[in-house]
Amino acid sequence: MMELVDLHVHSNASDGTCSPQEVVRLACEKGLCSIALTDHDTIAGIPSALEAAKNSPLEVIPGVELSCVYHGCEIHILGLFLDCQNPVLAEELTALQQIRDKRNQDMLERFSNAGILITKEDLCLENPNTVITRAHFARALVSLGYAKDMSSAFRNYLDYGGPYCMPKKEITPARAMELLSESRAFPVLAHPFQYKLDRPVLLELIGTLKELGLMGLECYHSSNNSYESRVLREIAGKYDLLPTGGSDFHGSNKPDISIGSGRGGLRVSKLLLDDVKKRHAAKYPDHPFYLVTH
Repeated sequence: MMELVDLHVHSNASDGTCSPQEVVRLACEKGLCSIALTDHDTIAGIPSALEAAKNSPLEVIPGVELSCVYHGCEIHILGLFLDCQNPVLAEELTALQQIRDKRNQDMLERFSNAGILITKEDLCLENPNTVITRAHFARALVSLGYAKDMSSAFRNYLDYGGPYCMPKKEITPARAMELLSESRAFPVLAHPFQYKLDRPVLLELIGTLKELGLMGLECYHSSNNSYESRVLREIAGKYDLLPTGGSDFHGSNKPDISIGSGRGGLRVSKLLLDDVKKRHAAKYPDHPFYLVTH
């Protein structure tokens, strides 16, 4: 039987709804052998996930998903096998959190001025330390009766540049790659087709990121069909990038996506992860992940 992994998973440390411990439990129930916890712009959930997996066969890979902007388009870069003790990464993530906190407060004030009353507690729910994203606002708008579902909340209230949601201050792709290199991560361009870029622009993006140190391409994702995954495998081969895959699990914020299997048909082989580990370990043989856990 093929061993399966999920290299793109979120917890309530960012915009997922499951705690890191719950994520580990679900992954174990699915029989996965490895997951990467890749919360948005935070590594706060990693210690809890590692602790929860200690007495299980599940391997937890420390990760993150960084947002940045390329020619006006927001893109996401996964960093797998982070060195979480890196002070530069910690400092940058703290700075991003401060910027995000200021923006969230501004959004709450804009909603309040329009008679839409949302509190910070409505956003955080059971995790006061969560990194608040637009998904938290969407969930609050639904629960408070201002929107019928998450999609309409995003469409009616949460467009960037709209009356309630000012544009995000993002880091550049070069800075994101610099941070991931500094923390000795394995950088992966997440879900490339979700950006809706024309093929020449997408290839230009991939080529640019490759020059900056990109090592992988997320070829298997809940939003891809088999044809799209095959195309991405071909692109990965062209740029000497290793294919990776993950569900992009967010718990009830994306209720149609299950950990490990996405919308039902996702299967990411451990063999892909084995190749990633070989290339990553060759570049960083003294990385804590290999010294401590292997």
